[in-house]
Amino acid sequence: MTPREQAIIAAIDAANAADPERIDVGGESLPAALVYGQRMSATLMRFRPDASEHLLIAARGQHIERWTSPRKSYPEGRAGYLRWRNDLKVFHARRLGELMAAAGYGGDDIARVGALVRKEHLRDDAEAQALEDVACAVFIEHYFSAFEEKSDPAKLADILAKSWRKMSPAGHDYALRLTLPPHLPRLLEQGLARLGAGRRSRGE
Repeated sequence: MTPREQAIIAAIDAANAADPERIDVGGESLPAALVYGQRMSATLMRFRPDASEHLLIAARGQHIERWTSPRKSYPEGRAGYLRWRNDLKVFHARRLGELMAAAGYGGDDIARVGALVRKEHLRDDAEAQALEDVACAVFIEHYFSAFEEKSDPAKLADILAKSWRKMSPAGHDYALRLTLPPHLPRLLEQGLARLGAGRRSRGE
């Protein structure tokens, strides 16, 4: 890793270390955003060991300082949720751009990382799709279990299936090699069946 890469990764981690939410990792209480970024990087290195510098930065910082814009600050419902998600993409890209500029990156590099974080041209951009694959794999491996504690099986199946549908075949292959609870494949099948039925009922 070049000195410039080391500088931007350190800057992202320093920003995310300010997250007031803490999670337990191996008996140690750590900032949730910091752990998320590190998990994204670790998963990317397993999924795409040849990842570009742009993709490495985007993975580490795609949720930078997310806690500063909580979901509850937007209206309830799908419209409010989508607005929150879209605003977050713009915010994350801007914050990464600021940190990259301070670390010595130029406009082209900043624009490329911003496009990745905003998931522009997802299906036509292999790196953007790889970032989505990694994010979904991290969710399935590390965060899906939290939803199991507060959601009914039907909703869990839908959540899992929607994540699965965002992933590429390579992402599916990677996720299937993860050590996961044995009931997850069944939930996935149920969710995909429900999503398929919903699309057919709408004539899609």
